[in-house]
Amino acid sequence: MVDSVYRTRSLGIGVSGIPDQYADGKAAKVWQHYIGGHKKRTESYREFFCNLLNDNGVKHILDVACGTGVDSIMLLENNFRVTSTDASDKMLKQAWKIRWQRRKEQAFDKWEIEEGNWLSLKDANIDVPPQGFDAVICLGNSFAHLPDFQGDLTNQKLAIQNFKDMLKPGGVLFIDHRNYDAILDTGKAPQRNLYYNSDCIESIKTSVLYVDGRESMITLDYTVDPSKASDDFTEEGEEPAAKKRKSTEGDISKFRLSYCPLRLRTFTNLLKGIFGEAARHEVFGDFEPLGQVECPAYYVHMIWKQTSEDVNGVEEH
Repeated sequence: MVDSVYRTRSLGIGVSGIPDQYADGKAAKVWQHYIGGHKKRTESYREFFCNLLNDNGVKHILDVACGTGVDSIMLLENNFRVTSTDASDKMLKQAWKIRWQRRKEQAFDKWEIEEGNWLSLKDANIDVPPQGFDAVICLGNSFAHLPDFQGDLTNQKLAIQNFKDMLKPGGVLFIDHRNYDAILDTGKAPQRNLYYNSDCIESIKTSVLYVDGRESMITLDYTVDPSKASDDFTEEGEEPAAKKRKSTEGDISKFRLSYCPLRLRTFTNLLKGIFGEAARHEVFGDFEPLGQVECPAYYVHMIWKQTSEDVNGVEEH
């Protein structure tokens, strides 16, 4: 009974190292309706990330949580060079499809997409620039998919170290997570959501699993009704004539995803433990400086890889 409730992956096997909760293909397909499609990313989301990347002189980005390509596409359309990877081949099929459909656009023709996972990122067929990437992004609450069954964050530390190794000196990691403090303290996720702009979300129900008194896993049950999608909804990469039929009530989908609930302080300590206590680190809550939003739905961390000058105590910024 417990396994049926707290399933850490959909049926199927993905790339070794990270549970692929989208491996049966169903969740990957429904996810498009949950996020509202690539074209419905909120303007505040787009402006926040693109402005910060531009302000920090970022040109070449490694997206380590590509999924169906939602963030990578946004960045390609805003003149960034993007290399993308993900552990779920079912999710990547959507990204590969989009790249093919838009291959005549120079940015998409140069878009590199490789299958890989965070725990062995160096083994993925990624063409890393000589000095490293300007930025690594891990967005969409993706990092929380990595479980902590040992209880010591071993996998999380290894993944963060691998992200850091992909950065050039002075490069920056963007990584986000839900407000798990609020979820654990109140038993439900904050209602506001600046990430996704979908008409199809019916409800999100929350369950918390404790192991020996420790907050071990959060499970979110999503109910998505594709029939509520706007009439002009099409998945990126489809020709207009290939619009999907109007979904019916019987198409309502329910799927379950499980997450490792790291509190804000724990996540901050995790990053500092890998990048160094002296590393420059900034945190935003729902795209505002930390503390300005009372109960944000998401936190975004920016942490910079130190240069030799930084390590020697010379401030570069």
